Amino acid sequence: MDTPTQASPEVDSQTRAWLEKLVAFDTTSRNSNLALIETVRDALAGQGIAATLVHNAGRNKANLFATLPAHDGGTQGGIVLSGHTDVVPVDGQDWSSDPFVVQERDGRLYGRGTCDMKGFIAAALALVPEFLAMPRKKPLHLALSYDEEIGCAGAPYLLADLRERGIRPEGCVVGEPTGMQVVVAHKGINVFRCRVHGKAAHSSLTTQGCNAIEHAARLICHIRDLADAYRANGPYDTFYDVPFSTLTTNQIQGGIAVNTIPDACEFSYEFRNLPGMSPQDIQADIQRYVSEQLLPRMRAEFPEARVDIEAGAAAPGLEASEQAAITSLVRALTRDTATRKVAYATEAGLFQGIGIPTVVCGPGHIVQAHKPDEYVALDQLAACIGFLRRIGQSL
Repeated sequence: MDTPTQASPEVDSQTRAWLEKLVAFDTTSRNSNLALIETVRDALAGQGIAATLVHNAGRNKANLFATLPAHDGGTQGGIVLSGHTDVVPVDGQDWSSDPFVVQERDGRLYGRGTCDMKGFIAAALALVPEFLAMPRKKPLHLALSYDEEIGCAGAPYLLADLRERGIRPEGCVVGEPTGMQVVVAHKGINVFRCRVHGKAAHSSLTTQGCNAIEHAARLICHIRDLADAYRANGPYDTFYDVPFSTLTTNQIQGGIAVNTIPDACEFSYEFRNLPGMSPQDIQADIQRYVSEQLLPRMRAEFPEARVDIEAGAAAPGLEASEQAAITSLVRALTRDTATRKVAYATEAGLFQGIGIPTVVCGPGHIVQAHKPDEYVALDQLAACIGFLRRIGQSL
């Protein structure tokens, strides 16, 4: 945890101004992020940098990608500084101050997204004039995405656009909160929605119905049994705080009355797999149980019973190579040689998946994210500014 500190002179007025501006946009994932994205686009345009926007299907959200060319105008290679613009909701949280107005208290800047992860974005944007003045031999890229918090839904479209335009960066830093320490791996995440369809009946006539809740419960227990097996038998990676793959059921709805056998039950489950494990194999085990055990039992009661499983958000795990130039560079610039792997997911695995070596390093700590009174410590933000400045100088 951070120790409260006095404001560092390195946290300059430009970084603070950008952070205040970014936090003031309520970019909770259910909302549009266009006002924020267009503000960044216009600010870059005012400095001679053209940004590309990649919209979602509804055109109410957009990713942004911008290249600060090398001194000779080159745009290939270089390093991406990547961050997501959406934040989690503040609904039901007890904040000490307005979550969308940055407040400084005891050496910390409070506000939704200050830690996750508008602090990193603010530092990068504030440094753009310095980056442009540096005699860089390689370009520096800025990538801002939407809908990371609901399963990295926006970044795949940004990356597809890079492929189509033939842009090939040599490395990427995703600025999620890591305490400005280097994270070289994280788990993948896969979310599924399951709908169990049975047959309704009066609860006194159980033989005439097919109880969707009870059969859903069988599948939920199977998912828990799989989770217990991974916990007991591995595979393991002891660099993670939770060193095995996990599965959990986190939402459920079903039933209309206490005296009615429910004909439908819906629930959502997720699993977070170690990077070396196949998410397809994990899901295949669940699907096999449905086909071979659950459905035969249901259809013995109601021949038209069915179970529909729909894949939702998914993001691959990250396993950065220690031999990659970006890993070596970030380790050198942070003087951090420790091996760190985290259970939460980021967009880093997506960048790595299209051949861009990626590491995670940013200001703040994940334990401060998503909570009421979210904050980034001033010393963390100052360290980030220095780190990003050194990245630019390294180019």
